[in-house]
Amino acid sequence: MFGLVGKFTALEGKREALISALAAATSELPGCLSYIVARDASDADTIWITEVWDSADSHAASLKLPAVQQAIQQARPWIRGMERVATTEPVSGVGS
Repeated sequence: MFGLVGKFTALEGKREALISALAAATSELPGCLSYIVARDASDADTIWITEVWDSADSHAASLKLPAVQQAIQQARPWIRGMERVATTEPVSGVGS
């Protein structure tokens, strides 16, 4: 398995719009076992993305999907910063 933890910082007041754009592309992601979008509890502009994939190749392929490309284009104006916090190798969990 392949996992990622990412941090997105939205422009001030644009976090909810960014969440909507990111969530719109998550319905059909082949190989995706979990894709969680979460608000940071202490920073009104920060979003955390936690992903689990069956493989790194599935994740890479997802970035080429039309729905994902559309979500990226829609979200780009609201993103102040992006950071890949960690790449992980999930070994256990509910639903895995």
